[in-house]
Formats: sequence, structure tokens, C-alpha cells
Amino acid sequence: RRGLAPRLSREGSNSGSSTDSASTKAVDMTIEIGEGKRKVHFPGPMGLAAGFDKNGTAISGLFDMGFSFVEIGSVTPLPQPGNPKPRSFRLVEDRGVINRFGFNSDGVEKVGEHLREYCREVDSSHDATFVGGDLKKESSSSSSSVVKDEDGQVKVGETIRHSLLWALGWSWSMLMTSKPRRGILGVNLGKNKTSQDEVGDYTAGIRQLGPYADYLVINVSSPNTPGLRSLQQREPLRHLLASTLKARDEFAPNAPLFVKLAPDLSSEEMADVADVVLETGIDGMIVSNTTNARPESLLSTHKRETGGLSGAPIKNRSTECIRTMYDLTKGKVPIIGVGGVGNGRDAYEKLKAGASLIQIYSMMVYEGPGVVNRIRKELGDIIVENGYKSVEDVVGTDHMDIYWSKKEERVRRRMQEREESEKKVVEL
Repeated sequence: RRGLAPRLSREGSNSGSSTDSASTKAVDMTIEIGEGKRKVHFPGPMGLAAGFDKNGTAISGLFDMGFSFVEIGSVTPLPQPGNPKPRSFRLVEDRGVINRFGFNSDGVEKVGEHLREYCREVDSSHDATFVGGDLKKESSSSSSSVVKDEDGQVKVGETIRHSLLWALGWSWSMLMTSKPRRGILGVNLGKNKTSQDEVGDYTAGIRQLGPYADYLVINVSSPNTPGLRSLQQREPLRHLLASTLKARDEFAPNAPLFVKLAPDLSSEEMADVADVVLETGIDGMIVSNTTNARPESLLSTHKRETGGLSGAPIKNRSTECIRTMYDLTKGKVPIIGVGGVGNGRDAYEKLKAGASLIQIYSMMVYEGPGVVNRIRKELGDIIVENGYKSVEDVVGTDHMDIYWSKKEERVRRRMQEREESEKKVVEL
């Protein structure tokens, strides 16, 4: 049951919502990644990228907006303020954002408190309070109390009235108190700016926050922490991923571990990363982070600000990076695609390029929370128009040789699972 979301009338639900089109309801939006105990079932492909909720203080509200998965962070071991303000700039004419936050974080200890609080909200029963005190306490006394007169005789009318009032109060509390909605929770981890021990920093994050995460992310691609991107070179990356995988196995054995990559890698660097990813057995990649590049097409006066550029200006570069990494890894390593997704067509192109899941961030700045449901609806319409029945059917269709090989593998696996289930039924 780990990672499964309740049936919500939102992103990825089976029940749909009043804003869903008929075509969206006809599409299977669910995605599974990982194997064995680290298999995670995503109720839909649309998620929120790290950087929006850095400290895990708004998780429930973000799921309410319609995200199937939310990635918090990046979280550093020790609290740090990040870079001086101003450090975030809207490129309105370009539908982009430049930020140089610099891993501002409350640290793993404080974020751990936030995650424990969130878990208590999600896992708690529907015990609620109403005027007069604790409902659970009331249920053991008020619901069963009997009203008697001075002689000790039961006053039937008063007892019935009292019980009815209690029942009405309980019903009203249950009606007005809803359990927090839940989806897949990712935790993105970073290193402290002045730290010289990268492995120690990421291990601390895994140890402290891994038990609360459905998946974990090693962020080695932020442009705003000096020296961080050098960890994407072959040998440093091999050492880091091997070490953090050991930490994951010890402290969060059920959580898939992803690595987040920059869009500024050269072809040779991407090939090196792909080799290391396959060699170490990392569970997935997030492609891509913000870019240091500044396209000539930028119009905003803020285009010369230092920091990472995100949003529409990096859409094409991000998609090409996804396509390249999918091809280099032969589709064996799941990819979360992020960068410039502003509509269903953008999401569809990233799925075709090889992403299994999609994240957004910058478009929330320009369109607000309504963008989630709009993109989901548009994506569903496009999938149906192109003759597909599920998100999974679209993933990797730009690579037909890999696509058909993976499809045959999925069919064989499902047949094997069906045979095993039938054997168990016969044995019973």
C-alpha cells in the first residue's frame, strides 16, 4: 500500500472531477516506477518540482491543488539563509524565471519536524473536535449516557433527545472535517554551501528525512552552490551515487533514489553520466534543473541577472536532454521531465522524449494553481487524439526501437504476474 493515494476527484483519480473532459477520463493516467519493494505507484503524471516548498510546510495544500506528487526541498543538513536578496526575478516577456536562492533551507532537523507533522495529519483517524471538547472522549460518555430524574428513574424523552443532539454534533463534525489529501512525496537533498563533505551531507539528509519520503533526490545540478555541478563528472558522481545508495539501503530501503541533472552538460558529459547511472543502479533521473545559459531570444531586462534560468526559455533544451538521456540509458532508467512545461503539448513532448513523469514550477508563477488541472486536461485530450490509451503508452515513442522492446517486456511481465496470480488462486 506504500505510496498509494486515495481516490481523489483530482489529478490521477479514477473518479474524475467536474472539470475533467470525457477524453481525460478515458486515459489511464497512472504510472509505476521501480521494482520490488521500491515500486511506487503514481496516481498521475503531473508533479511539483523542488524549490517551491523548500521546507515542507505546504504539502497538504499542494496536493489539494491537484498535484499527483510533490517534491520538497532542496533541504540541506544544517540551516542556511541562502544568497542575499533580491535573488528571484521574473522574466515576464519570456515567461521565465531567474533565481539564485542558493539552497536556502531550514535544515533537516526542522524539515523533519514538518514531515512528521504532515504524516500525523495524513495517518490520523477522523477523530475531530466540536464545541464542548474532544469528540473521541464525548463518544465514550455522551453517546451512551442516560438522563435520570431525582429519583433515579430514566427520563426516556430526555435521553433520546440528548443522544440525538450528540449524534447530530458527531455527524456535523465528520461532514466538516476532512482527512488531508495525499499523493507521492519526494524529498530533494542538497549540500551546505561551505561543506567539504558531500557524501556526509547527502547521507545526513537520507538518514533524517528518508523514512518520510516516497522517493529521494540527490541534487548535484543547482547552479547557485559553488562547486556543486562538478559532482556530475564521472568519478565524483560514481563515488557519490554509490555512497548515497548504501545510505539509502540502510536508512530508507523502500525509497527509490533519483539524481537531478543540469541541462548544460555536453554530449560527452551526458554519456559519462549515463554510464555511471547504469553502473551504479540509481533508480531514476530528473532532467533537468535550471540553466546558466542565456538564449539570444530573451527580451526581459532581467536577462543578465546571475542565477539559474527556468520556464519557457529552457523548454526545448530540457526536452532534448530528456531525449538524449533516455537514448543513452536505453530507457532502462525512469526519467522525471521538468523544464518549461506550460501546456499539455509541452508535457506530451517530454513524455515522447522519454519522461515517465512531468514536473512544473515556473508556470505556477504566471498562472497559479489552475495550471495543474489545465495541463492535465490538455494532456489527456492529446493522448486520446493520438490513439493512445494511457500515459505509459506515450513514454519514449520518439525512440521506436527502444519503445517496442520495452512494450514487449511489459507484456511478458504482466503475463508472468497473471500466471503467478492464477497459480496462487489454484493453490488456495
